[in-house]
Amino acid sequence: MTHRGTIILAPLGALYGAVMRARAALYSSGALRVHRIDATVISVGNITTGGTGKTPLVEWLARAVASRSGKRVCILTRGYGRADERERVIVSDGERLLADARLGGDEPRLLAESLTGVAAVISDADRVAAARWAIEHLASEVFILDDGFQNLRIARDLDIVTVDATAPFGGGRMLPRGRLREPARGLARADVVIITRADQVNEIDKLRREIERLSGGRPTFLSRTRTRGLLPLSPDDTGAWDSSSPRTVAAFCAIGNAGAFFAHLKTDGHQLVYTRAFPDHHVYSQSDVQTIEEQARSLGAQALLTTAKDGVKLRALKFDLPCFVVEIEIEIDGEDRLLGLLDGALLKKERPA
Repeated sequence: MTHRGTIILAPLGALYGAVMRARAALYSSGALRVHRIDATVISVGNITTGGTGKTPLVEWLARAVASRSGKRVCILTRGYGRADERERVIVSDGERLLADARLGGDEPRLLAESLTGVAAVISDADRVAAARWAIEHLASEVFILDDGFQNLRIARDLDIVTVDATAPFGGGRMLPRGRLREPARGLARADVVIITRADQVNEIDKLRREIERLSGGRPTFLSRTRTRGLLPLSPDDTGAWDSSSPRTVAAFCAIGNAGAFFAHLKTDGHQLVYTRAFPDHHVYSQSDVQTIEEQARSLGAQALLTTAKDGVKLRALKFDLPCFVVEIEIEIDGEDRLLGLLDGALLKKERPA
């Protein structure tokens, strides 16, 4: 963005920040109603736009809740980028996949596939109505709100905020001038802060101290992602990534923080000769694939790498170059302490009033 553009957007950013502060105050004072659900509600969100590594954390939480409590888990998400964001879509009932990425959204479909047999997934802008539907029809007992920090209509028992270490405060400016959804001091509403991609930056302790100051000393954890495996995109190809395969590759994705994905691949030892970043939630065409392959080949790439979120949208397209999906998982320092906080949230609904 040019300096002139930044100056023009500055008043809009100030207005946006004022609106967000006023909105939070109205909910806090009771002027706007906060709905309480007869189930445990755990929120995972952020204070910036773009990818902060929430999806691997949502998966981790769903598995932890299901294994530790034995309760029926349901993930509630808005489902950005889907065909009709006004429609409620049951992406999974916990056992069956019921909607594709076009109808349900790319991240919901990815979660539904990863968590089959563990958690249901519903895409709905109205989380309150979706939760009540899931209680009645799916007997859901624990809800995980994906991207729920600014969704103040629904009460939660544990409020987790992720902060991307590679871009923690979105340039320090509010939307639309910067990437902050609300002022950084909004972290004080959180119960827990998790710094993601902590291994990709220096001076992580300095960032942690700043977050603890802004949040009022909330428990703060460091996390990183690691590669769980590389799998072929085509369902007809049952082979996995062969360690003897060429390491000269091209990478492409349509996620909120493409740079973090490319940095992750380099850390894993891949020689990236070409990268291509599309807008978040981009719907790929065969023409996109053709362009990627032509440019990748011209630079000597012998294989393509993409994210699991992209993979759920690419299976119907034809690839001439081998294309592999990078499956990742989250690692959290002090995991046992975080699990203790999770257990405390689950117990809240079990204690007599």
